[in-house]
Amino acid sequence: FGLCGNPENLIRALREVGTKDLTIVSNNCGVDDAGLGILLANGQVRKMVSSYVGENKIFENAFLGGTLEVELVPQGTLAERLRAGGAGIPAFYTPTGFGTAISDGGIPTLYDKEGNVIKSSEKKETREFDGRGYVLERAIVGDYALVAAHRGDRFGNLVYRKTARNFNPMIATAGRQTIAEVEELVEPGQINPDHVHTPGIYIDQILLGSHYDKPIEQRTVRPRPNA
Repeated sequence: FGLCGNPENLIRALREVGTKDLTIVSNNCGVDDAGLGILLANGQVRKMVSSYVGENKIFENAFLGGTLEVELVPQGTLAERLRAGGAGIPAFYTPTGFGTAISDGGIPTLYDKEGNVIKSSEKKETREFDGRGYVLERAIVGDYALVAAHRGDRFGNLVYRKTARNFNPMIATAGRQTIAEVEELVEPGQINPDHVHTPGIYIDQILLGSHYDKPIEQRTVRPRPNA
């Protein structure tokens, strides 16, 4: 979510590997020089599945320049598509977006270099339950899930810190292979079982992060009185 809870070490490693044509599912794509934005700037991303696409000029230029496909998803729907994928649920109905371009299609997803729309979202299946309209949304499962946690043990049990607990728990369950990086790596038994947010059964690999910038996306301050 923004730059909070990003697996910074894994993102940097992916940039160094240089893998191209990535389809990335994330609330957004970071900013120009931080978070997932460094992969976008390096020309590694082919498609983004996101709910928020602001704060990144490289993202805007790539989208309008025909080099990046974008699938816009309402934020709660994105979280539930990931949760459903991790739970083995192939699809679900939600009222969010019913009767809008989300359900009816027509949202531009890809432009050519001249700025013409060459691909748009498709119409989705809808259904009525108890007099209310709903949209069928497909679950999301990725080949790899990259997550960041505050603390973890060698068995992969994870504890997130504050708002880093937004999308990470769902992402951790929605990957065929899940890799977690942690700020603190402890021995099994040092994490209270009641405090575990993601059980180790979902984690395939775990690593201790070596450096964190933790940049603040937007800093708004006001002077202290009597300062």
